[in-house]
Amino acid sequence: MTITGNLLIFLLVVVDQQLHTPMYFFLANLSFLDTCYSSILLPKILANLLTGEGTITVSGCLTQYHLFSFCGSTETYLLAAMSYDRYLAICRPLLYASIMNRKLCFQLMALGWISSLIFNLIMAAFMDQLSFCGSNFIDHYFCDFRPLEKLLCTDKTLFELFVFCMTILFTIPPFLLTLISYIYIIVTIIKIKSIIGRQKAFSTCSSHLIVVSLYYGTLIIVYVFPDTLSLRHLNKILSVFYTVMTPLLNPLIYTLRNKNVHKALRRLGIKIIILGMLSETDSY
Repeated sequence: MTITGNLLIFLLVVVDQQLHTPMYFFLANLSFLDTCYSSILLPKILANLLTGEGTITVSGCLTQYHLFSFCGSTETYLLAAMSYDRYLAICRPLLYASIMNRKLCFQLMALGWISSLIFNLIMAAFMDQLSFCGSNFIDHYFCDFRPLEKLLCTDKTLFELFVFCMTILFTIPPFLLTLISYIYIIVTIIKIKSIIGRQKAFSTCSSHLIVVSLYYGTLIIVYVFPDTLSLRHLNKILSVFYTVMTPLLNPLIYTLRNKNVHKALRRLGIKIIILGMLSETDSY
């Protein structure tokens, strides 16, 4: 369901010319990213649930961690870019087309993808120098930083400092940009005198606001709060939200409340029906 929903939105934006706008460009990137998320984590989780084994190789565990970290750090900047896009559309509508052009859209996405890739390559080089010892039991349902950190037997001071700095870099700036953008958006919407105008303005950003709240809310609790024994079980539950539930719910959140996506789906359905009828005619 997750992969089908996200791939459908991605392909819909690619093939439908009327969705070739900055907002849907970022939405297509989000759908592609959520597809990657699901492909990294869910197959192994489902295999473990079906077989009951719950094992993973060391190389497979590290690969899963690095790919997951790459997608997670990219998504924070993608959500920030989407919030900036909504800020310009609502608060600076006359300047929107000139500022949020195709070049800037590609630059924002390239910044997120490339910086995340560089960070994770450096992280992989760091972890290649570390060694694991003691228990081989990971108290989690996937290979995350904190469970892996507990298995290290070398001095991890420098590694923890590097991870802390990189986490701050990939969390605080995009979160602040997202927060500031929505403060301006909410203030602008409140100033709109027309009730219909306020509803229309809010409907353009409400879907993204739901996604951002769900993603950052769980992410902050899991990674910012201290790793105590009482919170450990809760953290595993909350991790399900940004690793499994968010990629599953994103297509539903954006399609259920988006009339343009509804129209694009109808156009695609009509094209598929026409092509099917033409292929049947040719076969006769």
